[in-house]
Amino acid sequence: MRLDGVRVLDLSQLLPGPYATQLLADAGADVIKVETVDVGDGARYSPPQTEGGVGALFDAVNRGKRSVALDLKDEEGHEAFMQLAETADVVFEQFRPGVVDRLGVDYESVRGRNPEIVYCSLTGFGQAGPHEDRVGHDLNYIGMAGLLDMTREDSDMAPQIPGYPVADMAGGLLSAFGIVGALASRELGNTGGEYVDVAMTDVILSFSQAVAYEGLTGGDPRPGATTLSGQLPWYDVYETADGEYVTIAALEPKFWETFCEAVGREDLVDSHTTDDPAELAAVREELETVFAERTRAEWEAELGDVEAMVAPVRTPAEAYDSDHAAARDLVDRSTDPPRVGFPVHSSEPAGGAETGPPGHGADTRDLLADAGYDEAELDRLAEDGVLGG
Repeated sequence: MRLDGVRVLDLSQLLPGPYATQLLADAGADVIKVETVDVGDGARYSPPQTEGGVGALFDAVNRGKRSVALDLKDEEGHEAFMQLAETADVVFEQFRPGVVDRLGVDYESVRGRNPEIVYCSLTGFGQAGPHEDRVGHDLNYIGMAGLLDMTREDSDMAPQIPGYPVADMAGGLLSAFGIVGALASRELGNTGGEYVDVAMTDVILSFSQAVAYEGLTGGDPRPGATTLSGQLPWYDVYETADGEYVTIAALEPKFWETFCEAVGREDLVDSHTTDDPAELAAVREELETVFAERTRAEWEAELGDVEAMVAPVRTPAEAYDSDHAAARDLVDRSTDPPRVGFPVHSSEPAGGAETGPPGHGADTRDLLADAGYDEAELDRLAEDGVLGG
């Protein structure tokens, strides 16, 4: 999977958009961050920071990119962007609806200069709808899309905030998918350029497929009361003897039978067919007792290679150091700091994102020189504060 030769102008900041374009950069695309002249992407300065004084989040999702600093509100800065857009395959933005129109870098304006452009907008609630102008962050989106309600054991508990910003990451992922799909469609001759509208709330709502039937046919899926949210004792999380946790996901009868045999509890095998609440509660109590007999490491040693659907609950640091991450070459420790790399393996791997994140506006002069600006023009624009770097 190689996107060599694809140029992306990235107007986004912080996490969702940069994650999307980081995936494209990892796949070999030439991603150019378009930043403001004054401070650029605010994630550059956000804590925690690397030993080099760069925001760790910025470092994580901007590797291998280039940076151009332009004042898009200035007529000449706007024209410089448009000249870069003429050379691009993709423009990606994450502003609130209407901002790119005011800046004159909206889809129609860019398409006027580059009819083949793929233009993607990522927002919380989309370009059209009752909440299009509403501000929000990840927590707001997962709350409105139903995910947050389902993060608790039962309806009497308060919703629990997921440890990862799910909507941000999912929105970035689906944006990258939409962009690559639009590029493929263009190359196949099915379309020319096109506009892609991604809303993070939509993406999370799309993730609800496991409970959608019930929710769409008169029911109301409740936390802890569905097949995949804790209703069944053989699909749940249990504490171990050392205060750690393991998961069991023995939904299929054959895996439940294997588990019961492995722990010497064949008497529980037939319970797998029950829907009686009292019996389910009794099985859960039995499993709590069983898992409390050994440590997490002991359970992993005993059941990890058995088809019993049992696995440890790891911390992020443990996951990064795991044999799985090492075997899958997911953590790149050759960089400073180390980073979580591209999560897709291919028989045609790309060589993208081999360098660190760009300095603020570090590539401005080179990119504009390639676009036809001479040194005198660049000096004048820099003196006028139209460009940085």
